[in-house]
Amino acid sequence: MAAMTRPCRVALLTAAALFAVGSAAGATELGVKGEQFTINGRPTFLLGCSYYAGLGATEETVRGDLDELKRHGFNWVRVWATWASFDLDVSAVAGDTGGPRSPYHGRLKRLIDECDDRGMIVNVTFSRGNGATGPARLKNLAAHRRAVETILAGGGERKNWYIDLANERNIRDERFTSLEDLADLRLLVRRADPTRLVTASHAGELSREDVEDYLRKVPVDFISWHRPRDKNSPRQTAEKTRQARKWIEEIAGKDRLVPLHYDEPFRRGYGDWEPTADDFWTDLQGAKAGGAAGWCFHNGAQKTDRDGRPRRSFDLRDRSLFSQWDPEEKKFLAKLLETRP
Repeated sequence: MAAMTRPCRVALLTAAALFAVGSAAGATELGVKGEQFTINGRPTFLLGCSYYAGLGATEETVRGDLDELKRHGFNWVRVWATWASFDLDVSAVAGDTGGPRSPYHGRLKRLIDECDDRGMIVNVTFSRGNGATGPARLKNLAAHRRAVETILAGGGERKNWYIDLANERNIRDERFTSLEDLADLRLLVRRADPTRLVTASHAGELSREDVEDYLRKVPVDFISWHRPRDKNSPRQTAEKTRQARKWIEEIAGKDRLVPLHYDEPFRRGYGDWEPTADDFWTDLQGAKAGGAAGWCFHNGAQKTDRDGRPRRSFDLRDRSLFSQWDPEEKKFLAKLLETRP
């Protein structure tokens, strides 16, 4: 065979380099296999962290927080497409029309990219809002549909993110999103992006009827559950998970199982009960023992403080998440680090 000329070698190396860059982009793919999540085809427990106001953080803050989360063993974050708090609206979509809001719409894409580069998953959450985090929004199905379309168009083709169509959709205030609306939104996603995973989070205890509604009337790709927040909750999680998993199997059948995901458990600063590091650990281990597919280290503003500090994931404009942990949260994080495989 004739020797390759230098220009040919350069062209070949350049093509190989471009192929490598293209292969690295979008390298993290979330999937579902039975009752488990998968990342790049491998069954993986999703250990996550609330990062609600992530679109309001600087690029430096985002990169630093994601690096620290990755170092502690976290592999997903929950960020809101409709978040406002402490006089700052960082929503990626307009609350009245559902159209894109600059610069936050673009920041969501960058955050998804940053997570993909680290092998991490992003939960992109919508909420119609109840006034607790800015004015109510997406008040009708048309605005909600446009918002979902906006995020589908702007989130990019990477496979490391999924959609929570409506946070705590069953609560009967302005957050409420009917099963009929959820089914419409779910069909919209399926038509636009057939492989994009979709859920809708449920607040309070789950009933068998609730599970059947989510699986048959929407249908979601997995159940997302926000259990009650009280001092007994951590010790109940294992058994509550087993019961919900039993209902899923009875309703869906063994060949159509879906994961059960805890994407917003209790947190510090919420009410009279202040969970300890041991409570977080007990809840996480209970979720795993009961057969859950994922769990979130939830965090937010301190309701008992006049200005809400530490605000944690609820406000990241001038402080990183990792600079806002309190002593009990730091103890939990230290235990995660110590027990990493």
